[in-house]
Amino acid sequence: MKMTTKGRYAVTAMLDLALHDSKGPVNLADISRRQDISLTYLEQLFNKLKRHELVESARGPGGGYRLAKAADQITVAKVIYSVDEPIDVTRCKGKQNCQGDLRCLTHDLWMELNMHISGFLNGLTLGDLIKRNNVKQVSDRQDVIMMQLQH
Repeated sequence: MKMTTKGRYAVTAMLDLALHDSKGPVNLADISRRQDISLTYLEQLFNKLKRHELVESARGPGGGYRLAKAADQITVAKVIYSVDEPIDVTRCKGKQNCQGDLRCLTHDLWMELNMHISGFLNGLTLGDLIKRNNVKQVSDRQDVIMMQLQH
């Protein structure tokens, strides 16, 4: 499976947002610094996420982004699909023209793998990820580093 940075960064940024939005809107610049993702790139991703109603923005001082739904209602698959990232391990994108205009020998295998990956990502929410110990530990470490850099 080939997933570009678009899908990876969108999931990472949304998880960061989910971990921090209880304190109010989260500034994209903060996510950018914590996750080492270009601010310009985040702005592009968040425009798509907003269009798909996964985030909402707050303007003005103290503004930023918040989750538009509870973290337990946002699947990893929805985040990936919202930034136009396909989840597909076939060469033909499911069109069955893998070998010229014909179906290849292993087409069904790759389609079945697509279904397993999609099922896994559809069954996993941001809330599920937050509950994992290593996620919270990494987030806490990133917050400490950010506090040190601000002083």
